Amino acid sequence: MENNTHDQEKYRGNKGFSEPDLCEQVKSPEKEAALDQAWKQDKDTAGEAFERLVEIIRFLRSPQGCPWDQVQTHESLKKCMIEETYEVLDAIDKKDDDLLEEELGDFMLQGVFHALIAEEKGLFDVKNVLNRVSNKMIFRHPHVFLRNQAENTAETLDKALIKWENMKKQEKSRKTQVEAMWNIPKGLPALMKSDKIQKKAADVGFDWDCVREAFQKIKEETGELEAIYQTQDKEHIKEEIGDLLFSVVNVSRFLGIDPEEALNGASEKFIHRFQYIEDTAASQGKRLEQMSLEEMDKLWNEAKAKSLAETRKKV
Repeated sequence: MENNTHDQEKYRGNKGFSEPDLCEQVKSPEKEAALDQAWKQDKDTAGEAFERLVEIIRFLRSPQGCPWDQVQTHESLKKCMIEETYEVLDAIDKKDDDLLEEELGDFMLQGVFHALIAEEKGLFDVKNVLNRVSNKMIFRHPHVFLRNQAENTAETLDKALIKWENMKKQEKSRKTQVEAMWNIPKGLPALMKSDKIQKKAADVGFDWDCVREAFQKIKEETGELEAIYQTQDKEHIKEEIGDLLFSVVNVSRFLGIDPEEALNGASEKFIHRFQYIEDTAASQGKRLEQMSLEEMDKLWNEAKAKSLAETRKKV
């Protein structure tokens, strides 16, 4: 996490206060004694370290713990889980191993938090969660854990992936591809979800023969959008934009490109080029609001040319 202000803003609970503030305000002999317990110290093994985290969160949820932690629910923590996930991804993109270590800890904390909330309700506990995922890994890797049986061999990555998907379908008792599509999490980013849906369809042969046909579909969807946009029918326009985006994801899938990464890259590229426009304008004593579109477009093309030149140098 970048700073304490960010943490406090992110973790504002449904009572309107932040965890760091409240945990400082509430002091008691019981808390002070708890802080002197053995689990306050770093541990030597992964198992002991994980148990330490579990006990810390369990204590924070207890009557002697922190008022913020005590009132959290699965629902109130949803935003925290999403933000921690993206902070892990950001650390990976930055290739910052120290930050990644920190953010993975924050992400794991969320899993423990949810498991303990469920434990309090008598639904399941941390042990159940860990055993379930361990059993899942063993079940989905028969080519590793049951390799002595001929039907369970998988010498290549492609065969291993086929085994994984087959075992996953068997594990979930899914009988149809449509069922598998509906089970893709609704909360996934739309581009990622579209990609997964298309792969499910392609698995059973519902796919274009070549990428040229996928490109043609983009042209077709673009034409339909152009034909409808002047009608002011927002719902129909939204539908056609969705169809166009879906067809672009299809081309991305054919070319082996992650559409989410591609769009993020395009967004960052736009920011860098726009920064060139803003910086150049400032060096000339101008504000963007005072510039014409033609002036800004000229600077945009300069930024684009500089970017392409830098790319060629790297190659």
